[in-house]
Amino acid sequence: MITTFLTVRFLDVLDVLLVAFLFYQMYMLIRQTVAIKIFFGIVSVYLLWLLVKALKMELLGSILGQLTGVGVIAVIIVFQQEIRRGLLFIGSRQLTGRRLSVFRFFFGDTQSAEDVRIDSIIIACRNMSNSKTGALLVIQKSVKLDTWLTIKDVLDAETSSRLIISIFFKNSPLHDGAVIISGSRIYAARCVLPLSEKSLPPNLGMRHRAAVGITEVTDAVVVVISEETGSISFVKNGDINYNIDHRQLSILLGNEFSAKSK
Repeated sequence: MITTFLTVRFLDVLDVLLVAFLFYQMYMLIRQTVAIKIFFGIVSVYLLWLLVKALKMELLGSILGQLTGVGVIAVIIVFQQEIRRGLLFIGSRQLTGRRLSVFRFFFGDTQSAEDVRIDSIIIACRNMSNSKTGALLVIQKSVKLDTWLTIKDVLDAETSSRLIISIFFKNSPLHDGAVIISGSRIYAARCVLPLSEKSLPPNLGMRHRAAVGITEVTDAVVVVISEETGSISFVKNGDINYNIDHRQLSILLGNEFSAKSK
């Protein structure tokens, strides 16, 4: 009689793949942030506790056991921003075609926001890039941004290239901060955004850090114009597509939104 030492079912393989995928998603959320170092620190303490238990060192084991006993609460506190960001994408009620947002979390977002006037944004960005006018344009998608704005001046005006350029003109009282675009309208200007803790290249300033910050906690996309170089950057999900031209920007925005008239 032959005895099977180990039986591997399809569900076992699926279980391992799902766990591996969830850990990968967790890594993608906290990579290049301070949280990744904290995560490795927590893992190191847990491995040390297992070693101490194996060696039957009761005093040290009891101390480390108390630390690991409150580990779940500590993880929630330390990683609250990352957890909030993950739950935000899972819980969004926006539909992606015929698929619910939980599928968007796993397979990406192809939803277009209705009435976003891409042509006006492209023209404004091209002109501001040529004149080296610093700008920060946040284009809202399914998640409302009001929660993340500490300061804002509500405009509620039709989106036009001339209006965007005039807002970011260096002598304009509204130029310092971000512009929020929602659908076909400029919702607000002079907005202060949350800053990212991610490690960024030294040539990227506070506008880029703010752009990364808002896209880490919402599904918005951001266009940044550097005041020093005039370079254009496109930011989505905390990732920067740096130093692109207006043609590339048109393609990127076209993948996100429906092109409308100027």
